[in-house]
Amino acid sequence: MRRLLRPVLGAATAVLAVLACTSQAGPVSAADAAYDVLVFSKTAGFRHDSIAVGTQAIRDLGAANNFTVTATEDAAAFTTGNLAQYEAVVFLNTTGDVLNASQQTAFESYIGAGGGFVGVHAAADTEYGWSFYGNLVGAYFASHPAIQQATVKAENRAHAATAHLPQTWTRTDEWYNYQTNARSTARVLATLDESSYSGGSMGADHPHSWCKTYSGGRAFYTGGGHTQASYAEPAFRAHLLGGIRYAAGRTKADCRPETGYTTLYNGSTTGWSQAGPGSFTNADATLTSVGGMGLYWYSAKQFTNYSLKLDWRLAGDDNSGVFIGFPPSSDPWSAVNNGYEVQIDATDAADRTTGAVYTFKSADIAARDAALNPPGEWNTYELLVEGERLQVFLNGVKINDFTNTDPARSLAGHIGLQNHGTGDDASFRNIRIKELGSTPPGGNTTIQAEAYSSASGVSPFTKAGANGGQTLGYIDPGDWAAYNGVDLTGVTSFRARVVSGGPGGTLQVRTGSATGTLLGSVAVPNTGSWTTFADVTTTLSGVPSGTQNLYLTFTGSGSGLYDVDDFTLVKGSGGTPGTGPIKGLAGKCLDVRNAATADGTQIQIWTCNGTAAQTWTVTPNSTIRALGKCLDVSGGGSADGTKIQLWTCNGTGAQNWSAQADGTVRNPQSGKCLDVSGNNSADGTAVHLWTCHTGANQKWTLP
Repeated sequence: MRRLLRPVLGAATAVLAVLACTSQAGPVSAADAAYDVLVFSKTAGFRHDSIAVGTQAIRDLGAANNFTVTATEDAAAFTTGNLAQYEAVVFLNTTGDVLNASQQTAFESYIGAGGGFVGVHAAADTEYGWSFYGNLVGAYFASHPAIQQATVKAENRAHAATAHLPQTWTRTDEWYNYQTNARSTARVLATLDESSYSGGSMGADHPHSWCKTYSGGRAFYTGGGHTQASYAEPAFRAHLLGGIRYAAGRTKADCRPETGYTTLYNGSTTGWSQAGPGSFTNADATLTSVGGMGLYWYSAKQFTNYSLKLDWRLAGDDNSGVFIGFPPSSDPWSAVNNGYEVQIDATDAADRTTGAVYTFKSADIAARDAALNPPGEWNTYELLVEGERLQVFLNGVKINDFTNTDPARSLAGHIGLQNHGTGDDASFRNIRIKELGSTPPGGNTTIQAEAYSSASGVSPFTKAGANGGQTLGYIDPGDWAAYNGVDLTGVTSFRARVVSGGPGGTLQVRTGSATGTLLGSVAVPNTGSWTTFADVTTTLSGVPSGTQNLYLTFTGSGSGLYDVDDFTLVKGSGGTPGTGPIKGLAGKCLDVRNAATADGTQIQIWTCNGTAAQTWTVTPNSTIRALGKCLDVSGGGSADGTKIQLWTCNGTGAQNWSAQADGTVRNPQSGKCLDVSGNNSADGTAVHLWTCHTGANQKWTLP
């Protein structure tokens, strides 16, 4: 947001930009920098009669959208030198084994150097014995019923291949069933509704189109395109164009696998409220801002630790933002003064431009610019909140990392969308959230005191300045509050944020019941007023491990002793190390390649054999060691695919690992997970760093 109105000249410029955008005759992609595409259609199995018309359709798309097309069925085109001239390679209804070993190696190098792959229909019926290709395409063909009409459901309407589609798309084609579900390794863009046709065999989750990053490159696949008629359909041609543009790097998208999210908005505005002037229109499962300055906020629930994802688009040089961590209020300025805004406005100053935490921290501008789609195209934000740490991802790329240190603010609270003012046109789609539980990865547990499971005598009290907007109030001697299912493993001390204009008293921490085992107690003073917050701390002893029911009990003299805003269970450093094998995909063990001890030795998976190369000492929230050295992220990197190696222990963040409740092992410095490359369980498969998605190749059992 901007707190001052735009200058008149700036407003006029913005209007002209919007007019230019809305009056453009050609597609958005007409502005793409020129690029080259190779269309490959060799078949060693079934031959589709649509190949010729499909090739011509791609030529037509290229002529209208600034890319050249070279079409071939000659596998000799797959050399390192020849492939290097193309930004994307389309496998158009290829079948069978179409490349020899040297050609496969050249294509692997091309993808590894950042090349793009587009698979159309029978590209999934190709090269069954080549695991690299199988991982790249995402899933292999299994079967298909007769050609018939079916309903395609557009699941992700931010990607250029599906942004133009309605939520349901009815068309006629040959509908593939696949041997595996691509969802664990790719971002599913569209699925098939098996109730709309006969012969589907994948059930309620039947991916039809998807995208992914793999081995340094980008991949897009669509199951459509069997029939000649497909290539005359405007919607299918736009679908194909969007996939080509993504593979060629001309449009950006978040293609990380995504599961476990709950929809907050995808057409229904239940749970949402408008604060302040203006509004949002709601059409085609899209919210579009009108007037302002106001805030459309999700009033049904507050959130603490979570991943919030949403898709957004600006019409031109416009202004909006996403607010988080604010208390409930009908005043939009409450969000400004008590929460944080992640800005959307690519032309403002560094600390208030797209990706910035408004006026608090600039985004990484270079990373932001590389990930940003221009006005008229959709972008995707992920706002990852873990305790008081906020990470901002734009189209899957991390562009900001901010930690709140202001006791008057918090990242916990409500979320909302800004309608900035007349002429600032922003649209939003597919707002979804994944709650991460009460324990942020690798760290302490902070609980909002008013979020109790049961209580006696106390109740929530709405208070300005409170984290989450409320405190646990009306505390008198003998009252208590219970919090069920709290993990106390490793907890050594207790910190509470309190406020008191009354007599104060004592806060006790117990387990089991309101009269159960006393773990510790701390005096709560008069803090100066009922609006002056302070922290009180105490050590805890005799803390049991595992999940427990925790009780806060309150003592003192008089009434109205104090309020508790939130409390934090602080874990001690390190913990009790465990030693033994680390088991992962297909029950295989994390292994030091050839039991070598040289710095830089690759880490892999291998059949478990009990050797020293598979014997690891794991110190909780710290190091993982074998052969006297540490598990290390090469160069302290954070890019997907960064090598995991053995290295002399040096105490850096590249050697810090934290086991998660979902079975993953995360490197907190990068925010990414220990991952088996390509979801391949073969002996010798390397492990690397990868965006966390909780797939089977990221699940580990520690000693």
